[in-house]
Parts: sequence; C-alpha cells; structure tokens
Amino acid sequence: MHKKKLFFFLLIFLNLTFINKLFAIDPYSFVQETADRASEALNKRQSKEEKMEILKIIAKETVDIKGIGYYSLGAYKKTISDEKKIEYFDIFEKYFLKSFSSRLAEYTDPRIRVDSQKKLNDKYTMVSSTLLATDKKPEIKIDWRVVTKNPDKPLIIDVVIEGVSLAKVQKEEFSSIIQNNDGDINVLFNILKEFVDKE
Repeated sequence: MHKKKLFFFLLIFLNLTFINKLFAIDPYSFVQETADRASEALNKRQSKEEKMEILKIIAKETVDIKGIGYYSLGAYKKTISDEKKIEYFDIFEKYFLKSFSSRLAEYTDPRIRVDSQKKLNDKYTMVSSTLLATDKKPEIKIDWRVVTKNPDKPLIIDVVIEGVSLAKVQKEEFSSIIQNNDGDINVLFNILKEFVDKE
C-alpha cells in the first residue's frame, strides 16, 4: 500500500513538472507578445491619457520595475535606510510608469519584429528585435534584457536601443543628480515627485 501511494505521488509530481514546462513562456515569445500588446494599445482611437493607462498596466505585468529602480540607485542603494528605500521605490514606480507610458504614447502604429534570443546565463536572456521602418522613420535595433530566473514569469529589466542601455543612462542621470547636490538623495526624490505631479 505504501509503494502504491509513493508511486501515485510521484506520478502527480511528474505531471505537474511537465505542465509547468508546457506553459512556461520563452523570452522570444514573451517579448513579441508584449510588443504586440503595446502596439495594439497604441493603434486604438483613444486619447493619449487613455493609452497611457493601458501601457501602465502592460508595464506592471511585464517589467521588473523594482529591479530597474534598484539598479538605478547604483552605489547609493547601500547607503540609505530601509525606510528611505520604501519611499524611493514608491515614487520610482510612479515615475517610471509615467515616463514610460508618456513617451511610448507618442508613437503611432509601432511594429516590432523579434529576431532572435541569446541566453546570457541562468538569470538573463537577451532578445533582439527591430522596430520596423516607416515613411518617416528608419528602422531601429532594440535589444531586451529579460530576467529568466522564473521561467513562468519572465520580466524585462532593460531595453538597449541601438547599443544604448536605457537603464544605464538612467543610473548615470540619477547618480549625477545626487553628486551635484552634495550626496543629498532627497533632491533626487523631489525631482522624481515633481515629474510625477506635473500635469
């Protein structure tokens, strides 16, 4: 009887493992689906504000916002208190979502073709894509750095446009603001808050 139970539980475990692998989404498909969702949102006949709200929802589901915020703080993440970190991540998420959605909402019918993916290590995969050319704009190469620690929930941690890492640019910008204000991180917080509150 004991052997039968053991076999039964082993069978269930193997079936669950197979199902998890079956439904795990690969980074290539994940990026293409995310790009398609954003493109569909931008093609709708809605106001910029309405498009921004849809884009914010997509970003919350597909972007590692906390990871980007943590990286953007650079060395300063080791010097601030846990209370300050909570305050920072709260304002950073609002800043990121507004910045991301307002910029993307300016595009009309952006079409992205995913070309390939390259596994960097067990934690990250780089997905290469092309923003297709239009009559007014040339094609643009876009690489997406995807966190793949959890294969069931990949998340975008960085976007590299024509070789320029947006996360790195933001990190350098934040660092410059803090350094130019005698290491006072509250100045950065105030700048982010002003951007969020600005109409």
